[in-house]
Amino acid sequence: MRALVTLLAGLALALPAQAKLTVGVALHPYYSYVSQVAGDHVTILPLVDAGFNPHNYQAQPQDMRRLAEMDAFVVNGIGHDDFAMQVIQAANRPDLHIIYANQEVALLPAMGAAVGDGAVNAHSFVGINTTIQKVYTIARELGELDPENARAYRKNARAFAGKLRAMKQDALTQIAELDTSNIKVATTHNAYGYLLQEFGIGVDAVIEPAHGVEPSASQLQDTIDRIKASGINVLFYELDMPNRFVDTIEEATGVQLYQFSHMTHGPFETDKVALETQQNLNTLVEAIRFAAKGES
Repeated sequence: MRALVTLLAGLALALPAQAKLTVGVALHPYYSYVSQVAGDHVTILPLVDAGFNPHNYQAQPQDMRRLAEMDAFVVNGIGHDDFAMQVIQAANRPDLHIIYANQEVALLPAMGAAVGDGAVNAHSFVGINTTIQKVYTIARELGELDPENARAYRKNARAFAGKLRAMKQDALTQIAELDTSNIKVATTHNAYGYLLQEFGIGVDAVIEPAHGVEPSASQLQDTIDRIKASGINVLFYELDMPNRFVDTIEEATGVQLYQFSHMTHGPFETDKVALETQQNLNTLVEAIRFAAKGES
């Protein structure tokens, strides 16, 4: 019996360990999601090296080579990573498991003067509730592909969700006694609606006519007139991106400027979503405090 046990132990040691899944991502937030959920249980492979601009990136031949290494790919799938969807379609890889992170997210309509009918806001990764929903979706689908680690994925997803909920609750506590009815918001980019709605704030104007497109002179003047007429007092614009028309709007209207992170710039990092969500919450609290003072 002892000899049999020794033999079986020796065979177990000789067997190769189950290979890690290689999970692809296109956008920085999804790198954070998979990192938080999977930890060291998977290898995460960005389709494109850090430093690209998702607004205007064009798929390259090397993207196809990277895709060939992947077992699964987590996509935004509602815009913003259209370049990745093109590579996936061109690869014709029926074996590649596509995880549509937004499949269970309640999507907002896109805003902008040149937005087509039926377009949705692709920036669900800026919201907190939407991020939590996507993290759970990713954990579930990775668990189906890798049942051995499914429990760990679920546990990690719950822990990350709890961290995000605590951050949001802290922000809500800070503004609990403030009158938020005076805040009227414009944004340069149709990116922040998911976060703002969680705090009961709507978006009264989006300056860019479409995703990543700067307004023309006439469109900019129309926006300035609209801000003046509607009493908009806060303008959120994008950190790490040129917004050449923002100073013009500020000078013409006196609107208060605040910057939100878009979470799609810089290096791919495990903690990027948590850190930049906290920065956005700090900024939002500051903007709400400003509006609650009744300043303009």
